[in-house]
Amino acid sequence: MPTLIVTAHPDQDSLTHTAAQQLRERLEAEGVEVDVAHLAQEGFDPRFSANDRADYKGGSITGPDVLAEQARLDRATDVVLVFPVFWWSMPALLKGWIDRVFITGWAFELGENDRVVPKLGHLTAHLLPVSGFSEASFARHGYEESFSTQIEHGVFDYCGMPRGAKAFIRESEDPDAARAGLEAAVAQVAAAVTTPRGD
Repeated sequence: MPTLIVTAHPDQDSLTHTAAQQLRERLEAEGVEVDVAHLAQEGFDPRFSANDRADYKGGSITGPDVLAEQARLDRATDVVLVFPVFWWSMPALLKGWIDRVFITGWAFELGENDRVVPKLGHLTAHLLPVSGFSEASFARHGYEESFSTQIEHGVFDYCGMPRGAKAFIRESEDPDAARAGLEAAVAQVAAAVTTPRGD
């Protein structure tokens, strides 16, 4: 069950990176092969260029940086997105990674009558978002539903990726709450990755 952990945070000392590192250590202790893509530190360019647009439409050659990310995902059975919640969603860096990497012909195809044919059914997707707000605040403003609609339905379901764990670290500015949330979230995602799935 090779697992790809993807982070999108510029600060290597952030809670996001701590969560990714603790998840990596826990999975490796369970015998899971882990690759980590630290998008900010690796210098991934999230800008969707004219070449990306042409590639999306099938009229250009996929860039080597995109091919490298697709190859990472092709080797994995699970992908875990670990990121801070910015403006109630994912950071632009992570959104740009999805925009550029999850393209037609690789993540999905358009069949007859423009019917979407998902192609990533082999890849279970997990979320480990880090939020400064409480669960009640998310629910009160309807952000929990919009978060799920945008990311889980809009990306994972569209590409045919089975949904795995969604484990928030809440109230990240409160040290005690963040510590407890970190432990619980890492445990939840690790269990989801290592628990055998039925066929």
